Amino acid sequence: MKTRIGVLYGGKSPEHKVSLQTAKAVMNAIDKEKFDVTPIYITTEGKWVKGERLTGEVEDIKQLELKSEVNAILPVALNKAAAPATTEESEEAVDVIFPLLHGPNGEDGTVQGLLELLNIPYVGNGVLGSAAGMDKVIMKNLFAQAGLNQAKYVWFIKNDWKENAAAAYAKVEKELGYPCFVKPANAGSSVGISKCKNRQDLEAAFIEAFKYDRKIIIEEAIVGREIEIGVIGNDKPICSVVGEIIPKKEFYDYQAKYEDGDTELIIPADVTEEQYETIKQMAITAFKALDLCGLVRADFFLTKDGVIYINEVNTMPGFTPFSMFPLLWKHTGVSYPELIERLVQLAIERHQEKQTITYTF
Repeated sequence: MKTRIGVLYGGKSPEHKVSLQTAKAVMNAIDKEKFDVTPIYITTEGKWVKGERLTGEVEDIKQLELKSEVNAILPVALNKAAAPATTEESEEAVDVIFPLLHGPNGEDGTVQGLLELLNIPYVGNGVLGSAAGMDKVIMKNLFAQAGLNQAKYVWFIKNDWKENAAAAYAKVEKELGYPCFVKPANAGSSVGISKCKNRQDLEAAFIEAFKYDRKIIIEEAIVGREIEIGVIGNDKPICSVVGEIIPKKEFYDYQAKYEDGDTELIIPADVTEEQYETIKQMAITAFKALDLCGLVRADFFLTKDGVIYINEVNTMPGFTPFSMFPLLWKHTGVSYPELIERLVQLAIERHQEKQTITYTF
């Protein structure tokens, strides 16, 4: 019997469009001989819509923008996945959910918490790992506790900034200096990120970043190569080869990632064996420090002096065949369809382990 996968995508997030691109790629790559696929779309307003079981290729992402007036469901309806085979619902049930949600309201532990309550197996990181990986401030605090080398940073809440903006700018200049990067604490795909070279840039960057979150983080600029590595697994994570990003712009922004394609990816990256081992061990340390599982992409800076800084981890990295994470695994010997299958199996294994936990006393 085929494993029935519900692909969950869209979402009330600035990265809604990115999620659609990812979902299209995954749905077309899944081995239909092994898996049945059902689209589950979350609109930009947060409505959940269940589509018909997939029978062919998805040719355009517009096909994935399902109309909520037709097949809208309440999220709680997903617990039909546990329905007995004798019930009418069994035909529409799924065995595992594959969340392909990027950014807030999907990658941050919110959906993962819902799926935990519904006791449905799902691909990727759990509630804690997703939330910690999404919030760059919490993530970096945990990295610091784990002893990982990283850039200096400061952070602010929107209300505190409003009350004394001048003090916030002065703190950045005193502790970090220029250039520096301003980012929303809870956003991905380089949404809302600015590079600042002076006070005027900094003021504009605060305004831009606060559009996307109530908390922002400011980091010192590290001059170095941008190196990335993929990690998959549960309790025993393994790493891919490393890759390097060479953006044609000053930094790897949203447009460079998803629109103009004007960025060079080098896989495998030209690093020494010692540097690779250091990056690999730092990635696994970060994976365990945030209690991650399933998949993660860890991003680093490598300076000309050979110093390695961890930048961040992405708990739901770009997942099209042309994204860095699948490409890293392709060069490691794991094809795109094989990678999807492995992640589904990891989700089922983790779920099965949780069923052995005693919840009564």
